[in-house]
Amino acid sequence: MKTIDGKARTISEILKGKRYGIDYYQREYRWQKKQAKELIDDLTEAFLGSHRPGNPRNAVEKYGNYFLGSIILSERDGQKFIVDGQQRLTTITLLLLLLHRRQGERKDRVALEELIYSERFGERAFNIAVEDRRAIMSALFNGDVPDTSDASESVQTIVARYQDLDDLLQEQAEDIDDAALPYFCDWLTEKVYLIEISAASDEDAYTIFETMNDRGLSLTPLDMLKGYLLANISDIGQRNEAARLWRERIEALRKLGKDEDTDAVKAWLRARYANSVRERRTGSENKDFERIGTEFHRWLGDHAEALGLKSGEDFFRFINDEMVFYTRQYARIRAASLDPVKGLEPVYHVAAFNFTLQYPLLLAPLRITDTPDVIDRKIRAVATFLDILLARRAVNYLSMTYGAMSYAAFLIMRDIRGLALPELVDTLRKRLAEQGCDFDGTADGRRNGFDGFGLNQWSKRYIKVLLARMTAHLERASGMDSSAAKYLIEGRGRYEIEHIWADHYSRHRDEFGSQADFSDYRNRFGGLLLLPKSFNGSYGDLSYTKKRKHYVSQNLLAWSLHEQCYERNPGFLSYIEAEALPFKPLDDFRKAELDQRHSLYRQLADRIWDAERLSVEALG
Repeated sequence: MKTIDGKARTISEILKGKRYGIDYYQREYRWQKKQAKELIDDLTEAFLGSHRPGNPRNAVEKYGNYFLGSIILSERDGQKFIVDGQQRLTTITLLLLLLHRRQGERKDRVALEELIYSERFGERAFNIAVEDRRAIMSALFNGDVPDTSDASESVQTIVARYQDLDDLLQEQAEDIDDAALPYFCDWLTEKVYLIEISAASDEDAYTIFETMNDRGLSLTPLDMLKGYLLANISDIGQRNEAARLWRERIEALRKLGKDEDTDAVKAWLRARYANSVRERRTGSENKDFERIGTEFHRWLGDHAEALGLKSGEDFFRFINDEMVFYTRQYARIRAASLDPVKGLEPVYHVAAFNFTLQYPLLLAPLRITDTPDVIDRKIRAVATFLDILLARRAVNYLSMTYGAMSYAAFLIMRDIRGLALPELVDTLRKRLAEQGCDFDGTADGRRNGFDGFGLNQWSKRYIKVLLARMTAHLERASGMDSSAAKYLIEGRGRYEIEHIWADHYSRHRDEFGSQADFSDYRNRFGGLLLLPKSFNGSYGDLSYTKKRKHYVSQNLLAWSLHEQCYERNPGFLSYIEAEALPFKPLDDFRKAELDQRHSLYRQLADRIWDAERLSVEALG
């Protein structure tokens, strides 16, 4: 093998003015939303660990670095080819493209174009020069998202991840706002590093690739943890049994999806043993919570004695009892987050908010000695707490990202660890009261809660969840078979947010002084419904009086606008009377009616996200 060169290089050094080819055997781009979200969460957390509002721009030079892994390159015929690393580089390119567009023409913008494409002899080529991607990358660069239903797997995945990254950046808009955007761009391009491993030939590059990906498989943190634990069990019989149990549990977790085995172990160890978290100030070092997330095998080795792991018998029990119990519960919870499970529906509701920190929180109060009924009650109680908290944060436009929530999540997790049901409910009630926000607004007065809640780029994902929950709740309470999942599922027949008012200012000119005022009011929460995409396409542009009759065939929340809903509908009528909810048919829908509907939505939301549900789910 000839000389191999490995150097740490910034994103800027890797991409600026460069063109990389990809060999045919690994041409497809396959990253999914989970990997994209993990990347954004990790980058955001690392950046916010250093950034403080008011810092001068040149302070970014002193911000902490972030290591993104390695890429393997080979060179032939004067061109560099990516042997390993195209998934990360493609995703980073899409992120740069979105940041380029988001900066617009602002004067302090960071020039990112040369990291996305280069021009030679008047021809534009993107940094990863694959011919069948050229058209879609050009379209995305220009702000277009064309139909790709007939395109290749890579092109379809590129568009899907582009849209996911766009949504994820919107989620981060509170933490990385317009003022922080150029700082983040500077940091991303100059302080995020990859190890570039360059080989002189394809043969050498593939040898490196095979060594890292074949021999390296036994050196993942999960397998190193397994080796450490088994090595400390001296009894051969116990060691063999522990190895069997480990293999059985890991195989079961892997059936749930990629990285679920690792995620389960992180959730278990955080839930049971994380006693410290990094302070929220520049230069703070990682503590238990962060170390378990990045190097749990080393962390456990450093804390074995504190965890009571002293003898071979202790290590055996750690796998035989703890690992088996908590990973089984993780698997149940994770499955319930993907598809509603009877008795664990609140877990699905929290997952709909895309809140990935729920898993260690749900595991935290569980004890191995708990009965199955107590386990489910504890899970429902914590999930209900999170559901209420996230709904409150949504209407107050408060971020729910990993970076925004991890510190508070750790404190709650630590406080509820191993609690009995009554104490768990009491603690969750107190923590809910301490969070500083409810449907009336935030404690500091920066936001006015439900009254000011409406549709925008940030809130649209949460509005869909809230409408799905409200629609399903109303239908179930009225005796109908329904669930939030019905309204949240993607694919054919999916439901979309519809404005009750069509986008025609001329129809409301007498009530609003400008198009802007009308548009703002049109987006209020009370003026929205969740309807099939086909309905929106067929009737969305009609006036209210013309499309109201079509609501009769739709879900109960939409149907309630029409007088037929109040005829021979005993379940619905009984529910709204019992709850004193001011539902009524509306012949017209003007500003006053929208205000009434907004108030009605607030009252319905109060029933769904009532703190009393904590007691019902846990003790009732």
